[in-house]
Amino acid sequence: MAAENTTASTAARRLGDERIDHRFKALPPDAEGRTVGELAAERRNLFTGGFTTPVLALSAEALEHNLALMERYAAVHGLAFAPHGKTSMAPQLFERQLARGAWGITAAVPHQARVYRAFGIQRIFLANELVDPAALRWLAGELDADPGFRFVCYVDSARGVELMDEALAAHGARRPVDVVVELAGGAGARTGARTPADCAAVADAVANTSRLRLVGVAGYEGEVPRADNDRVRAWLRQLTALAAEFDKAGRFADAEEIVVSAGGSAWFDAVADIFAELPELSRPVLKLLRSGAYVSHDDGHYRRITPFNRIPEEGALQPAFQLWAQVVSRPEPGQAFLNAGKRDAAYDLDLPEPHLVRSARDGSLRPAAGVSVTALSDQHAWLALTDEAADLEVGDWVCLGLSHPCTSFDKWQLIPLAEADGTVTDYIRTFF
Repeated sequence: MAAENTTASTAARRLGDERIDHRFKALPPDAEGRTVGELAAERRNLFTGGFTTPVLALSAEALEHNLALMERYAAVHGLAFAPHGKTSMAPQLFERQLARGAWGITAAVPHQARVYRAFGIQRIFLANELVDPAALRWLAGELDADPGFRFVCYVDSARGVELMDEALAAHGARRPVDVVVELAGGAGARTGARTPADCAAVADAVANTSRLRLVGVAGYEGEVPRADNDRVRAWLRQLTALAAEFDKAGRFADAEEIVVSAGGSAWFDAVADIFAELPELSRPVLKLLRSGAYVSHDDGHYRRITPFNRIPEEGALQPAFQLWAQVVSRPEPGQAFLNAGKRDAAYDLDLPEPHLVRSARDGSLRPAAGVSVTALSDQHAWLALTDEAADLEVGDWVCLGLSHPCTSFDKWQLIPLAEADGTVTDYIRTFF
């Protein structure tokens, strides 16, 4: 892993050379023209260093805690780890995930894979079928140009296999593309071949191509209809049984290792348990977990569904997002408005949660007791206040916890990484 980490590190460091300007919201206006690296070296304070509100920050301590926890979890359970990069689309975080032992990074669409390659990622798992001829031409070029680049993607239909093979042949691809048959979560689920027989038909189609190589099976347990512990574990056993059946039938004859992959952020404990039951196969098995939201965790959806709620003895993730906004209006008793709204905060799963208030008078912090968000406009959060929050004033800063990392990162191109006292040590660049 050392060589690829070095490549990724070099590319990520170049982000520090980017000049700060109007594109990056919330950054200090007087930092215009400085490089990101120069601003980071100043170690400005989030509250007193000239940042404008609203400003999204990541907790340096929570981020480090989460990275270390999932590294340890994967190691303890004998899992390889390819965290889903769609969560953050932040190469600096990919670099830290790779340094923490990640096998590679998971993508969902070709654009994401192109970003990963631009930052030196050497192993990509595309959790989707890839049938776009232009993207396949790009992929063929990447594989042919770099013998060290490993790419794996889903296939779930004979027609998709046909389109992939035709496009790769048309572009003169010299290296085969590794594929895994995707087993659907069940009838009515999202993508994937619906039954083991359907999966076998897809595998047969791969065997009849010249530029695809079957290396395993995969799927996403989060799409199991009416998912609960029993249904998810039953589906995971279907997946591992499929791997064993394919291996017994000699379908992985050209593979150096057999890939068995699953794992979102809600059921990775079940994945770990059932993958541990996988019998010995004819080749080494790469048991690949793909959870992505852990890196920032959240104060809503993932706080409720994280497997660590079921296995507290193995640790707990910490929410890393801190959206700071200011009170800009107190038009009526019991009501206030912040200058952060849908353009700044995730709102597709839950509304933000007020956590702290920072006084505009003296900088003191207090819990946001009696404060709740009732709605979001484009640029405003609607606050309801009880008597306990009667002293909330125009100008006060309010810290909001967010729900759903994937729709929080994508609203911010450059995110301050702040320590507990507000010192900003770095800036995380996203590419959506």
